[in-house]
Order: sequence, then structure tokens, then C-alpha cells
Amino acid sequence: MFEGFAEERVDTGEAELFVRHGGSGPPLLLLHGHPRTHATWHRVAPLLADGFTVVCPDLRGYGRSSKPPTTPDHEPYSKRAMARDCVALMRALGHERFAVAGHDRGAYVAQRVAMDHPDAATRLVVMDAVPIGEALDRADARFAAAWWHWFFLGQTDKPAERVISADPDAWYRATPEQMGAEAYEDYRRAIHDPATVHAMCEDYRAGLGVDRAADDADRRAGRRITCPVLFLWSERDDMEDLYGDPSAIWRGWADDVRGASIDSGHHMAEEAPAELAAELRRFLGTRPV
Repeated sequence: MFEGFAEERVDTGEAELFVRHGGSGPPLLLLHGHPRTHATWHRVAPLLADGFTVVCPDLRGYGRSSKPPTTPDHEPYSKRAMARDCVALMRALGHERFAVAGHDRGAYVAQRVAMDHPDAATRLVVMDAVPIGEALDRADARFAAAWWHWFFLGQTDKPAERVISADPDAWYRATPEQMGAEAYEDYRRAIHDPATVHAMCEDYRAGLGVDRAADDADRRAGRRITCPVLFLWSERDDMEDLYGDPSAIWRGWADDVRGASIDSGHHMAEEAPAELAAELRRFLGTRPV
């Protein structure tokens, strides 16, 4: 897994991130979603390494990265905080400007990189997600039935950690056949760590509070993403059921938005790596922007 990639831990000032990086060419940061780790990219990263310097970290709180103490407003697990980590990580690796691609929760972090650090982000790829503020504004009974875990993980009156950690394998269902044996073991190590489970819940608590507030503030101020954006969605997930043409939502956030679907279920990097890598190459090219 990740043959030829370097493996290290990088202190970002607020957290310590575990990261694998390799390849050559313009830098590309790949951000995983929940409850995955950097290993979700293990089938995609080698397909891109001949044209890009590919960087795959565990987000703060996830996998083998550190779990900073939280606060009552959950800001340490905000996507803004995670975006600060990402920029610091890339600069520590020698990349002042880079393309960033994120899936699921990682898409929100990638969005924050582009919004908060326009000097750093050259291109943005978001996968299977619309901005948190947009999703919550549209939340109805259908959304609640399908995405109820947002509210279960995000509330604090009856914390979800005890329920999840009682049987992580039953809660987080995945298989080595789906993920690949080594990636599955990396993921399973993470979900059996109560500190990681707590941090993942904090991610969702931040999502319902400070992350939504950040999106709402950007919309009120008319702030937009200035780099080109590619939105990718899984054909066998529910993006179209919930939003019709979900790329239209992203056009409210940026002037240059392209959209494409991937023939896969939700975890596209594991289920359709060749198709995903081809879409990334088509959008990113192989030269610095």
C-alpha cells in the first residue's frame, strides 16, 4: 500500500498529522472523509503519482493524527481549524500553492482551504458533499431519514461515543474486500480507538455549529471561491435524490464550476479508483496552475 511513498508525522503547530506523500509534479492534497483515514486513497494515489506530488494525511482527530483537546464550541474540530493544518502541512513539505481534493467530511475541509487560503489553493475538487450551510438549510424529513447520523453524532445530551465504541465493527460497517486488506486494517485500528471515535463526533458537532456559522457568514459577506472547482458525485449515492443537480449549488459559491458523476457508491476512491483518477487528471492537468 502506497509503495514508494514516504511516511512521516508533521507538526502543524496546532496538531500533528500522520501523512504519506510521494510522486512527482505539481502538489495535490487528498483529504479523506468519515470514518476513513488517508488509506482510502491507496488505490488512487499510485495512479496519480507519475504526474503529481500526492499528499495524503489523516485529518486531525482521525487515524494516526493527534487529537487536540476540544472546547465547548468544538472549534478545534472545525473545518477551518483542519484547513489551517492542511496549509501548514503543505508548507512544511515545501508546497506554497497546491490543488486540494476532499471527499465527504474532507470536502468541507477542502472548501475551507479554498475559502480561507485563496493564496494557497490553485484548484478545488469536492466529492459527495455540498457546503454544510447549504445542506442544513435544505434539511427536511428525507434528509433526516438518510443522514440522521449527522444529528446523532453532533448532539451532546446523549453522547454517541459510548454507543459506537460498544461495537465499532457493527456501527462502522466495511469489509477488507471493499477497502483492501491493508486499508481496512488502518481504518479498523482507528475506529477501535475511543479517542478517534470522540474526535470524529467532535467533527460533526463542529459541523452543526461553528462550521455552519462560517458558511453562513461567507454567504452574507458575498465571499466566493476564486479558484476553479470540480464537483464529483457518486451515481449510486443520494446527491441527485436530495439536490437534483448538486453542482448547481456549488455554482452559488464559485464562478468556475464543473461537475461530473462517478459510477460508484459513496466511497468512490475505493470503488472506482481508475475513473476517479481520470476525472482528477482531466481537471487538474499535469502542470502547475
